[in-house]
Amino acid sequence: MNSKWGHKLTGLAILLSLTLLMFFFSILFGIAQISWESISKAIYSFDGSREQLIIRTVRFPRAMIAVFVGSSMAVAGCMMQALTRNALAGPELFGINYGAALTSVIASFILGTTSLQLFAGSSIIGAAVAGSLVFLLSSTGRQPLTSMKLVLAGSTLNLLFASLTQGILILHEQSLDTLRFWLAGSLTGRSMDLFFQIMPILLIGLICSLLMGRQLNIMNLEKEVAQGLGQQLRGTRIVCILIIVLLTGGAVALAGPIGFIGLAVPHIARLLIGNNYVWIVPYTAVLGALLLLIADIGARFVLPHQEVPVGIVTAFFGAPFLMVLAQRKGGMK
Repeated sequence: MNSKWGHKLTGLAILLSLTLLMFFFSILFGIAQISWESISKAIYSFDGSREQLIIRTVRFPRAMIAVFVGSSMAVAGCMMQALTRNALAGPELFGINYGAALTSVIASFILGTTSLQLFAGSSIIGAAVAGSLVFLLSSTGRQPLTSMKLVLAGSTLNLLFASLTQGILILHEQSLDTLRFWLAGSLTGRSMDLFFQIMPILLIGLICSLLMGRQLNIMNLEKEVAQGLGQQLRGTRIVCILIIVLLTGGAVALAGPIGFIGLAVPHIARLLIGNNYVWIVPYTAVLGALLLLIADIGARFVLPHQEVPVGIVTAFFGAPFLMVLAQRKGGMK
C-alpha cells in the first residue's frame, strides 16, 4: 500500500515540477524577449523597467490565470465524466460554457460596454443559471434524475445558448468585434485585480472537488451497490453540479470558453493513474494547468509576430483527440 502511494505521489511531484517549469517558461517566452535576470529582479528589486513591467503586468498574471483556468476546466470535465458516466463529457455538455457566454453578450448588448469585469460577473451568473436549468429540467417528469437526463438537458440547453449568443452578436456588431477574441478563449489582457476577484471561486471549487474522490468512486458503481454503501446519489449529483458550476463559471469568466481541456485531460490522468478518483482528481488538476500553460506558450509562436487565442490551439489538438476517443468508445463503464 505504501509503495503504491509512493509511486503515485512521485508521479504527482514530477507533474508539479513540470508545471512549475512551464510556468517560468510562460513568463520567459513571448514576442518581447525577457531574460532570467529580469524575472528575478521583477520579484526582488523592481525598478520599473519595460521588461519588468511586462513580467508583472502581463506575463505573470497570464501564467497564473493559465494555471487556475486549466486546472478548473480539467477538473470540471473530470467530474462531468464521473457524474454522467460518459467518456465524451466536458464543460460544454451542460451548456455552462455557452450559458456564461450568453449572459456576457446580453450584458454587453444592454449596457453598451465590453469591460472584462462585466464579462466576469455576468459569466458567473450565466454559469449558475445554466447549471440550475440543467438540474431542474433533468429532475422533471416521472422518472428520477439520471445521468442520461442530465446529458440530454445539458446538450439541448447548450445548442439553445449557442444559437442565442450568435444571434445577438450578429445583431450587435460592436459586441461581435470585441467579444470574438474572448469567445475563442484567450488569456491575454487579464489583470491581477480580475484574477483575485475570481480566484476564491475557483479555489473553493478545486478544494471541494479534491474532497469528492471517494463519493465519485462510489457513484460510478452500479446504482444498487452505491445505495447499499450508503451513498445518496441525488445529493452527490447536486454537489457535483454546484462544483462544476463554480469551476466552469469562474474559468469562463477569466478566459472565455476554452474547449477540449475538460474533455481530454481526465483521460490522460486515467492512463497515468488508473480509475481511482481519489487520485484522478489531483492528477487532472495538475495536468490541466500543465497543458494549458504549454498551449498558451505555443499560441505565441503559431504566427510570426502575432498571437492567436489559446482556445484555437486547444481546439486544434483536441479535435483529433475527440475523434479518436469517439471511435474507441462512446461511454464509460
